[in-house]
Amino acid sequence: MKSILLLQEVWQQKRPVVDLRRQQISQIVEEVQRVVHHLTTEISLQDLRFQAVPYSDTYNGNIKVLAPSQFLVTVPVKGLVGYREAREQRWRYYTLRGTRLPCPLQDPEGLRQWLEAEQFMKSQWQWHEADVNIEGDIVPAKVLQVFRKLVENAIGTCHLSGKVSMLTQLSAVWVAVETSTCQVELELVPTVEIPTVWPEKARWPPCLKRWPSRQRVECIKSFGFALLACSNYHWQQSFLQAEQVLLNQLDEDGGCRRKCFQALRQMKEDVWCPGRRPVVTSHHLQTVLFWTCEKYPHPKEWQVFSKAFLRLVRKLHKCVSQHFLKHYFVRKSNLLQHASSGELDTVAQKLALFLKNPQIGLP
Repeated sequence: MKSILLLQEVWQQKRPVVDLRRQQISQIVEEVQRVVHHLTTEISLQDLRFQAVPYSDTYNGNIKVLAPSQFLVTVPVKGLVGYREAREQRWRYYTLRGTRLPCPLQDPEGLRQWLEAEQFMKSQWQWHEADVNIEGDIVPAKVLQVFRKLVENAIGTCHLSGKVSMLTQLSAVWVAVETSTCQVELELVPTVEIPTVWPEKARWPPCLKRWPSRQRVECIKSFGFALLACSNYHWQQSFLQAEQVLLNQLDEDGGCRRKCFQALRQMKEDVWCPGRRPVVTSHHLQTVLFWTCEKYPHPKEWQVFSKAFLRLVRKLHKCVSQHFLKHYFVRKSNLLQHASSGELDTVAQKLALFLKNPQIGLP
């Protein structure tokens, strides 16, 4: 009981730190989005298949902060309209180099799927070109190959060589950006936005749940999903907009869910899992929060900060210890499947130490 009261007291002292973090991140996002808008505007002029990431004075849905120095930037593509789920399955025997395989490529699992140009009622002819298309499939690795060259050229054309640099030895497209306070790394991901359509793989909610409400579920599904080009053959389903709607409306009943999430994120960044590319990101914490909100849907369970916060920490510890965290919408997908086991175990040890004595590790 004493530890819980101390936890509440220390968090009150940490509020200025959380507020400062918010201000610093806002400033970095402001600088980053100016650079991203400049680059992608130039890219959209060079290749009509890519759109400029819009500049926003408020929240920018194309920029996701995974850690203070690690951002995910979704770059919308255009010329693909009227998405439909693929109805027929077929085997693929091609490779990225154009040779034939004796056995078919592995079918996508979890969040991943194929994407055929014919799945769209309207598709620009450029999406049928060989630089991005193999046997009717729009292949993410080839899209990334085209996109990488465009980014490299845009950095020079926009005279940003002193501020932006390509990060090599990575299959995805990463750039480092010098801001006024620090260097941040951005993963730039070509993205097919599919509004109003909810994918068949996302069987959510599986049954009637108290959280979120049925009305909220229908609202969230109306935002659709997106497909990210971040692997060789398969596109990855993403629900950034839907997740943001859930986050924005967390505490309509006056609870402390957002406060708990901010505390969890601050502890993760300061103590449990710091670093430039942490094995546990804000997206993982957000997913832990959603699962916990679903398990504890009643407002009274989110009135006492210290108890609710420790509930989140226990859930995070369980997921990290088991190397298993289900995606909130596509529940057959494990978000920690490809994470470093050693790094996860280190985080799990720190969390276990904290849960044994919540005073330990408080900065």
